Amino acid sequence: MRKHFFSVIVPAYNSAGYIRKGLQSIRGQSFRDYELIVVCDACRDETAEIAREYADKTIITDHGLDGLARNAGLDAAEGKWILFMDDDDWFLHEFVFQQIAEKVTAVEMDILAFSFIWKGRGYTRQEPGRHFIAVWNKCWRRDFIGDTRFSNVPYWSDKDFNRGMYIRNPKVYYWDMPMYYYNYLREGSISWRKVQGEIE
Repeated sequence: MRKHFFSVIVPAYNSAGYIRKGLQSIRGQSFRDYELIVVCDACRDETAEIAREYADKTIITDHGLDGLARNAGLDAAEGKWILFMDDDDWFLHEFVFQQIAEKVTAVEMDILAFSFIWKGRGYTRQEPGRHFIAVWNKCWRRDFIGDTRFSNVPYWSDKDFNRGMYIRNPKVYYWDMPMYYYNYLREGSISWRKVQGEIE
């Protein structure tokens, strides 16, 4: 029996300067049946101290890879449904969890893919044929995930995880409802490091 409706997993890397906004967007939710898991991975700043102010579980790892940090969160998760948030992003309003909980309860599904706001590109709709490879714009049924885990490939672990999930023909519900802010190309982020050529 799962202890919570949601497990919210946040992999964090030296994010003391910006993670608080995202964690506040979680703690401000009207729907309270969730656990917040922050995985501080190879952090050398005050990220862990900030995480402990908000998180139900703060996990310290030293992988230096976002995929393996998410795996640590999955291994500790006790929720029926999994939500991911990157450490520099945030949920758009305080009713996000309530709306998602109502939708996944009303409709049989394994994955809920919702729309989001993409910094610099605006509203990004999710619908069949417009599948986005990130894991943070989806709600995942924990029992469907099973033993599937993220790879250790920098930048592409989202894509590998999605491939492993979608090859199993999940029931996917595409919801044209914005829930998440994607803070794209924040300096120092994985996307930024990819563009700068720091990650192959």
